[in-house]
Formats: sequence, C-alpha cells, structure tokens
Amino acid sequence: MKIVVKEFEQAELITIQGRIDSVEAARFSQALEAANHRGKFKLVVDMNELEYMSSAGFRALAEAQRNGQRHNRGEVLLARVPNRIREALEMVGFAEHFQTFDDVESALEFAANLPAGDSHADASVST
Repeated sequence: MKIVVKEFEQAELITIQGRIDSVEAARFSQALEAANHRGKFKLVVDMNELEYMSSAGFRALAEAQRNGQRHNRGEVLLARVPNRIREALEMVGFAEHFQTFDDVESALEFAANLPAGDSHADASVST
C-alpha cells in the first residue's frame, strides 16, 4: 500500500494505492490520525487506485469520520471510489455515512466550502 498526503488550506488529500488489508490498515489509520493531529479534520480520501479494503480499513475510515464530526470539526469525503469498494461500503452499511465524489477536485471544493463546524454526514457511524 502506498499513501500520499497533500495538505491544502481547507482540507487534506490522502491518496491510497494498492491494498488495505488487516496489516496495512494500521498505517492507513495512522495517516488519518496524523492529519487530525495537524488540525485537519476535513479529509478527502482518493480511492481511485485502491484495489481492496478489509474490515479493518473500514473501521479506520469510521474512526476518522467520528473524529472529524466530534465537536463538528469536519468530515471524511471519499473521491473516485472503485465500484468494488463502493459495493463493500454499501454491504457493511457505511455508504450512507460518507459523501462520495466522482473526482478529487469536487471533493476538495466541497470540503473548502463546508462552514467551520459543519458536517453533512451522519454522526452515528459504528464499527
């Protein structure tokens, strides 16, 4: 798995390539947490080159969403989600908890236009 992080003024872009299995999920979770430690709670996760995501990867996403929505600080937005990952998100009931976008630019624009303290996804994400 490869993780590339780009910081923007209003959001952070996290691009994932490869597979997020039970071992790599910890690295993915650390990347999401590191953004929060830098004060970034509006996160865009580009999944275009993601081949597989285990349940541990889904839990990392859910935790990042909870962290962003805690005290209405932000949210996790998903961009360019491959069909097989989108289907898995739907199967585990997570699809309704994440805004998804067909391209990274739209997701970053949406994040930039979120008022401070605003969150559009449901705060009741559970693992």
